[in-house]
Amino acid sequence: MNYRHGYHAGNFADVVKHIALVAILQHLKKKDTAFAVMDTHAGRGSYDLSGEQAAKTGESQNGIARLRGLRGEMPEALAAYLDLAKGSAYPGSPLLAAQLLRPQDRLTAIEKHPEEFAALKDTLSPFRNAVVEQQDGYARLPRLLPPPARRGLVLIDPPFEATGEFETLARAVAAALRKFATGIYLIWYPIKSQAEADGFTGEVLAAGAAKALTVEVKIAAPEGRLDRAGLLVLNPPYGFDAAMRAAAAVIASPMDAAIGVRWLAGED
Repeated sequence: MNYRHGYHAGNFADVVKHIALVAILQHLKKKDTAFAVMDTHAGRGSYDLSGEQAAKTGESQNGIARLRGLRGEMPEALAAYLDLAKGSAYPGSPLLAAQLLRPQDRLTAIEKHPEEFAALKDTLSPFRNAVVEQQDGYARLPRLLPPPARRGLVLIDPPFEATGEFETLARAVAAALRKFATGIYLIWYPIKSQAEADGFTGEVLAAGAAKALTVEVKIAAPEGRLDRAGLLVLNPPYGFDAAMRAAAAVIASPMDAAIGVRWLAGED
């Protein structure tokens, strides 16, 4: 399976991940104190859903496309996400974050691949508090922690193209927690094997995460296509679980998805 994000932009997993991202940033903005966002695998930041890659898989048709017609009252995070994702160019995580940050907040968006980096730099050029770096996100992250503000979100959304990615990811999270134990971590992973996913989350918990929950989503998909994905959220802000359950109650039916929120440690 090719996890290059252009093929999957706006799909069911993106929808859930980006609602979670918005919910966390909304919480951080409740205090005037500045915060930092670090996106280790930022991609290009914006994706043309009518472009070649998105058209090849059509995955957005089972994700954001099914939510375009939602009307009426809805949870705050979902409403904000849908407002930001209403155009034909689908915003990736760094662009969503950049649009939600205040002048005192900072975004560091890291992308390793030259073509994606160049596109990301262009996408984020209007945002003065966004820094774009061409680096290996895993290697760069420890040097960014803890952020000067001592408040922030670390988003880790790897492409899962390399063998042993779960092991690399678990080591990276453990190292990050040693430097920034109070940070919020939003970590995306595909689920091809529940045992493999559970092994990963268990390894992270063993590294010392005191509060953790998962948000997992499943849809019906053709063989060989991504049909399950999860988010591991460390130090989720107060009320995050309720916010995600409220959003799931609205989006599960139109996306024909099963969405579960489960505490692993430190339930509020």
